Amino acid sequence: MTALAPISQTIEGLPGLVDRAASMLASAKTAAEVLEARETAGFAYDMAKRTARLHTAKAAHDDLIAAAHRAQADALEIEAAAKRRLADEYDAAQARGEVAKRGWESGVDKRSITTASDLGLRRDQIHEARRLRDAESADPGIVRRTLDEKLQRGEEPTRSAVRRAAEDRLQRSLDRLQRIQESVKRLEENRPPPLTPEMRARQIAVFGTQEDRAICGRIEEIIERIDEQPSAAEAVRRVPPASRHAVDTAPIRRAAAWLTDFSTLYEQEVQNGTYATE
Repeated sequence: MTALAPISQTIEGLPGLVDRAASMLASAKTAAEVLEARETAGFAYDMAKRTARLHTAKAAHDDLIAAAHRAQADALEIEAAAKRRLADEYDAAQARGEVAKRGWESGVDKRSITTASDLGLRRDQIHEARRLRDAESADPGIVRRTLDEKLQRGEEPTRSAVRRAAEDRLQRSLDRLQRIQESVKRLEENRPPPLTPEMRARQIAVFGTQEDRAICGRIEEIIERIDEQPSAAEAVRRVPPASRHAVDTAPIRRAAAWLTDFSTLYEQEVQNGTYATE
């Protein structure tokens, strides 16, 4: 019991350290403050990791180990959030010309530009931060889900688990993009050649112009509307007295005459075999 006391006391102090890191990140306004929050979260993670692994030597109770793992997961989530924020801050600084981009432009005084090493960052750290950010953007909540899955299985949540989850998610995105690109390439390869003037003229001769097809559509609509009406005698009876002054028979007769002329001329065209295809 005496041997377990230091472990229990350490675990009890972990939530406060994790909360401090979360508060620091939430209130961070500069890249330096984001870095400080990341370091605090990393320290909390390392402490929780060491505490959890003491169970092998101290035979700590499972509840204590689970509590240490939860603190470890919470610290990792905050650390990952700080890394994503750091990636945004770093890229924004590069876009503003405040931080050197990869490679030097000719004629630029290297001493006048801030580098990653000047900020206390390594290239691999920036790369990891960007990958975490991109993976979280592609699949929001992936970091927390990865950590929770580890906790549910009774496994230790680790940085490598988060890193693998991010890399796998980005690889799936790249695979999907490659499949889309290959599909587009196949469509381009199978696309029929553009119509020649002769082919386009033949197409118009058979199917008509867009205006021709619109006229046919309107004729079909008129016929469908008439077919929806009751018989002429019934329709006359259904016109209420209050609406009779609004019915003008002159346009109706013109429409009827037009339909009669159209049907007569159309029948003559068909009988004479003057199809557009001929």
